[in-house]
Amino acid sequence: MAPSKSDIETIVKAANGGPSFLRRAAWGLVLVAVAAGLWFWWSSGSRQAQPLYITQPVVRTDIVVQVTATGTVEPTDLVEISSELSGTVRSVEADYNDLVTKGQILARLDTDKLEANVELSKASLTASQARLAEATATLNEMNDNYDRALLLEQKKVTTLEGLLKAKAALDRAKAALKSAEADIRVSEANLKINEANLAKACICSSIDGVVLERNVEVGQIVASSLQAPVLFTLAADLKNMELRVDIDEADIGKVKVGNEAVFTVEAYQGRTFPAVISELRFAPKTVDGVVTYEAILSIDNADLLLRPGMTATADIKVAEIRDTLAIANAALRFAPPAVEEQNGGSGLLGMLFKNAPRRPASPAGQTDADGHRSIWTLRDGQAVAVTVLPGETDGDKTEIREGDVAEGDLVITDLTQE
Repeated sequence: MAPSKSDIETIVKAANGGPSFLRRAAWGLVLVAVAAGLWFWWSSGSRQAQPLYITQPVVRTDIVVQVTATGTVEPTDLVEISSELSGTVRSVEADYNDLVTKGQILARLDTDKLEANVELSKASLTASQARLAEATATLNEMNDNYDRALLLEQKKVTTLEGLLKAKAALDRAKAALKSAEADIRVSEANLKINEANLAKACICSSIDGVVLERNVEVGQIVASSLQAPVLFTLAADLKNMELRVDIDEADIGKVKVGNEAVFTVEAYQGRTFPAVISELRFAPKTVDGVVTYEAILSIDNADLLLRPGMTATADIKVAEIRDTLAIANAALRFAPPAVEEQNGGSGLLGMLFKNAPRRPASPAGQTDADGHRSIWTLRDGQAVAVTVLPGETDGDKTEIREGDVAEGDLVITDLTQE
């Protein structure tokens, strides 16, 4: 233990009053005491400055690479049922969550006017058919008159003028017949149009599915002149649905059709649902400068737990490496700090400033053109740089494809002070 200040002062006072030999001895003791104190301070600081490395072993494990994306659960086939006609709703025959089949009646419009139009068309068709019969009879009559006039003219019994009049009457009869036939076709077309309108007054389901939305009430007036109103929204079989997620442009190159995924929804905490990517769309979406691409994942919803519109978070498996060497990702970011000496760093001042603060750690090893980079391993208590080729990562561990490391080696991830 170094002498105290009071001991040193006593020795100095004794030396000043005694012989020169005693003075020299006293000063020697003082120098020895000072040197011992400095050595004790310096060695203590050196021990405190020695780094203690935090390490993790190189392990052999499986690495699963996943891409995370969010989206919504949607039916595979969503159909909006509207009305082509304007009119008053007479009856509504389907409600929310009803299972419907193709052709089933969902609602009906008032048909009084439509039925009247059908009757009018039928009457017009009957009149046209009568006019056709009349034109046919007239044509036959004019044809006989012409034949008779032609025979009389050949026998010089009648004049040429009479023959020409008979010929003109025959031509007019043929034209009247064609006009009557055209009127028949017009009347038939009008009848078909009015019958079609009458059929459209019955609003029917176009698919087998379930009613998701009903936007119509009895007595409501439907006006389809400007835009067809949506009266019902139907979803096809809810046992087979799809999850639509937005994948970031940085990850889209990793994802492929057929990749398996699992997703979660807020309604069922702690439960995951399987899915498979069935489609990757090329059209980009840009929101606040972020570019994403939509992926469609097929879902088996046989138990009907999932509902349209649920928000889901999906983890898409894009790569899986079995039984590979792996290190903690922190090891790729670590580089040991460099010691910076102060004031020349030699002699007594160098000893005094040997334990000066270290400058910030140098940046971790940069990746070269071939993808290699340096990590630090602890060998015989010393940090040794090793060049490795990292591979896939799951966010916690990184695959090591090449490098002088083996299972059980200690890689440095951080350091602290003793």
